[in-house]
Amino acid sequence: MNLEKKKLVIIGGGAAGFFTAANVDGEKYDIHILEQASDVLQKVKISGGGRCNVTHACFDPRELTSFYPRGNKELLSVFTKFQPGDTMGWFEERGVALKIEDDNRIFPESNSSLSIMNALADAVIANGTKVSTKQVVKKIEQQGEQWIITTSSEEFTADIVVFCTGSSPKSYQLLKPLNFKIVDLVPSLFTFNIKNKSIEGLMGTSFPNAWVKLPALKKEESGPLLITHWGLSGPAVLKLSAWCARELFAMDYNFDVVVNFLGIDISIAEDTLSQFKADNPKKSIGQSKIFDITNRFWNHLLDINNIDPQKQLGNISNKEVQLILESLCQNKMQVKGKSTFKDEFVTAGGVDLKEIDFKTMQSKKYPNFYLAGEVLNIDAITGGFNFQACWSEAWLIAQDLNSK
Repeated sequence: MNLEKKKLVIIGGGAAGFFTAANVDGEKYDIHILEQASDVLQKVKISGGGRCNVTHACFDPRELTSFYPRGNKELLSVFTKFQPGDTMGWFEERGVALKIEDDNRIFPESNSSLSIMNALADAVIANGTKVSTKQVVKKIEQQGEQWIITTSSEEFTADIVVFCTGSSPKSYQLLKPLNFKIVDLVPSLFTFNIKNKSIEGLMGTSFPNAWVKLPALKKEESGPLLITHWGLSGPAVLKLSAWCARELFAMDYNFDVVVNFLGIDISIAEDTLSQFKADNPKKSIGQSKIFDITNRFWNHLLDINNIDPQKQLGNISNKEVQLILESLCQNKMQVKGKSTFKDEFVTAGGVDLKEIDFKTMQSKKYPNFYLAGEVLNIDAITGGFNFQACWSEAWLIAQDLNSK
């Protein structure tokens, strides 16, 4: 029986590679994962601060695609076949209890990525998958109907190859001799480096729903915002960095942003301040809780605008009101550079999506050569979406292989 099995080699022992192997029929295939590092599933391990943000609670495929700056059109058909609800079901059937957090990110109840890693490891052991680490692939060649994969120490023959190495430059060097079109890589999901007196010394201060605008690109995003040691972070910034990844790269990460810390129109903020001022004329401005911001941030804004915090609201001039409103709702800052968000090294770019048949994730050029994961020109904002693309693509590959 063993001789009748087709040889399947999966290059890359990450989320996409393991999920493909876990769902392939071990009776039909001799499955072998090759991983260049000494450990597998490293991104799964460190994701979400070691908790593994396995997916996101968004169960409408069309809505789900809106979280992907690149790949949203192609992923619609993929997500109609396997979406976050299916991911949850897969892991829960294998004994991993999951929880949906307030921001809709999904984690194992154990708060440990080991729960996810163990479920994947158990599944590949169960279908007889062989896993080889420290196998640095040097060359992939087509020989007749087979593939020859040469590593730093061995040579492997495969009937079918699944290529899911992630987005390292070495991966693309392997694909170039096969004439795959590669879209240049640029960073995505990064924070903005800003030196500005409005946020100086306020690291750790957060805002529940700010607006951040890129005037040069006419782009705006809203969401939580965080002041860091280096500048600004949080979902509002990360979404902008992802959607504008290519443009910001071209600008060499030097550009202006306009921040609205309140997330309300300046005219509404003006009405709110005027009403509070009229109702509390004798109250000192420094002690006034007018907006949903910290006292520390409020008093810092008064300080940089040279407004005495002891001054009674009734004595605040129109000019001082305008200074406060502009600092809160139209705060222009210069970004000079970027920083990596936590350990999320996400890139935009990769194998051109026109190369892939999204019904099966098979290469249009080469039958029996499949691609999945971050090697493709698909990326998402933070929140479990990049993993979901991996699970869904891997599922399609496994289903196609099992149907043969």
